[in-house]
Amino acid sequence: MQQTFIPVPLPQQTYQIAIASGGLTQLGPWLQDRSLQSVKLGQKVLIVSNPQIWKHYGDIVQDSLAKAGFQVEHFLLPAGERYKTPRSIQKIYDYALDLKLERSSTLVALGGGVIGDMTGFAAATWLRGINFVQVPTSLLAMVDASIGGKTGVNHPKGKNLIGAFYQPRLVLIDPDTLTTLASREFRAGMAEVIKYGVIWDLELFERLESCDRTHQYRYMPTEILTEILTRSAQAKADVVTQDEKEAGLRAILNYGHTIGHAIESLTGYRLFNHGEAVALGMVAAADIAVQLDWWPAEDAQRQHQLIQKTGLPTELPADFAIESVADVLLTDKKVKDGKVRFILPTQLSEVKITDQVPGQVIVRALKGMKVS
Repeated sequence: MQQTFIPVPLPQQTYQIAIASGGLTQLGPWLQDRSLQSVKLGQKVLIVSNPQIWKHYGDIVQDSLAKAGFQVEHFLLPAGERYKTPRSIQKIYDYALDLKLERSSTLVALGGGVIGDMTGFAAATWLRGINFVQVPTSLLAMVDASIGGKTGVNHPKGKNLIGAFYQPRLVLIDPDTLTTLASREFRAGMAEVIKYGVIWDLELFERLESCDRTHQYRYMPTEILTEILTRSAQAKADVVTQDEKEAGLRAILNYGHTIGHAIESLTGYRLFNHGEAVALGMVAAADIAVQLDWWPAEDAQRQHQLIQKTGLPTELPADFAIESVADVLLTDKKVKDGKVRFILPTQLSEVKITDQVPGQVIVRALKGMKVS
């Protein structure tokens, strides 16, 4: 089994991102391995997942942990962004109390970004913090959500407004789990991969451009998928290591997310999934950068073509409420002193942070994206 370990060295603790085909079977041994774990983990482990993921991978993960000597239980939550709420966290708390989880106990997130965010937030707040492990099963979670310690849930008026920075003890990425990922969810993950190409890694962007097909897992050669996972995880690790709690540089990871989150919120988290909303946000950000003469139109077009090739949306519904975007943007976590911060490209692999985007420029970009 080929294994790649990417360290995320942070002041409080260093953890590893393990990328390994068939790696689910190694979760138990790796959590017992003192070369990977800075502390000895307690015996009690609670796996949080959803029914669809559990059906495919629950027994494998549970068996690996049990064989390593852990006492393992699992708790399932419904799948979907609309369940990413404080009410779901309360359910995890209730089960943790029934199991008498201790500070040395561990919560394992087995699933996509929604499960990872909720499990991480529950771990951060139960008994003021217990151990937490990420086992992402979606491409989006593998390349982005599972790395870096952002955890939380949504508020009805905004995405991820309730949360905490809380780092995992281990991130285990097993590419084999992508075989059961729906094509739409694979494309959603590719939005985050494209993001890394635009903000950080020109070689990754050009690699994606050279691929014949980027819209389905089955068309992705193994070596390219491995490169995508490794380069994306390394990019996220590099940024997080330099800025764990988004005091500066880490904000660039929000490229496409400012307007993307507003689109998710205004469409009730039902019309677009997170990756699709990020793709739309990148299209909007590109147009804004072009309007401000910060980014060449030809580079924006290259991004547009790659997003389209990946099968991600580039247009908003004709009835999308553009006039409501401003209000939603002001509830964004990145607002500072009443000003909305945007991440805008200046060239491929470089972006800058600004709060000086005129409202009419935002409106013009969004109007240009509406289906005529």
